[in-house]
Amino acid sequence: MKAFLIDLALCNGCYCCQLACKDEHVGNDWLPYALSQPDVGQFWIRVNQEERGSLPKVMVAYTPILCMHCENAPCMEAAKDGAMYRRSDGMVIIDPVKSRGQKQLVESCPYGAIFWNETLNIPQKCTACAHILDGKGGIPSEYPISVPRCVDSCPTGAIRFGEESELRDQLDKAEELHPEFEAKPRVRYLNLPKKFIAGEVFDPVADECLQGATVTATDLASGRTFSAETDEFGDFWLKSLESDREYSIEIRLQGYNTKKIAKVQTARDVNLGSIELAFVKA
Repeated sequence: MKAFLIDLALCNGCYCCQLACKDEHVGNDWLPYALSQPDVGQFWIRVNQEERGSLPKVMVAYTPILCMHCENAPCMEAAKDGAMYRRSDGMVIIDPVKSRGQKQLVESCPYGAIFWNETLNIPQKCTACAHILDGKGGIPSEYPISVPRCVDSCPTGAIRFGEESELRDQLDKAEELHPEFEAKPRVRYLNLPKKFIAGEVFDPVADECLQGATVTATDLASGRTFSAETDEFGDFWLKSLESDREYSIEIRLQGYNTKKIAKVQTARDVNLGSIELAFVKA
């Protein structure tokens, strides 16, 4: 069985996967797997861009989204007359002939990965480039590929595809997107964005940034701690925090009074702004 593994730490938002998918499927009928993807309105793989935090503590996260080829695929339950099927390699395919008129398949996908082609009157989605996997892609002999185009086109290697056994070490560390859907997707992610708490620490009397201060966040429910040190600009980033938690913050630096913040909530990414540390008086 095959799977996709996407490492978001390597994704730089170049959109090569999105463009390669268009290049492969727009204007090309790859029967019996799919009919041509429309020029506009559909992205069988799309790169979601999310701006996080607030100035000047801002991050941008990029997340490629495609059909998850789920083991518990809601779309397969919604399909009629054999309009969808699972291949022996685990990839889920919409039959472009049997699925005519079955618009309910679009709404059945919790990931929003199925699109409606009004002109052809069919639902469409990522096929994992099944035509290439089966050696029917018309790929030039001087540049043969045997993986989906999105994988082949990724310049950073953020998107991988292969046998689960070959990817097992990394898949065991990866996460599902929206596990609450209980769909058991065959697309797994490394380094999914977590919440962060950031800020900068300075000495108001000396009017200078403070480097080397230890900033510790403590989860008030579990007691788990996260620590970071301020850099030469006094900046700190506490990353990989859980969503919708409450943390206490403590800032320590030799020669200065300890600063405590009783409660910070991570319903969103938090920028604490500039934090003053008072020098210990002799």
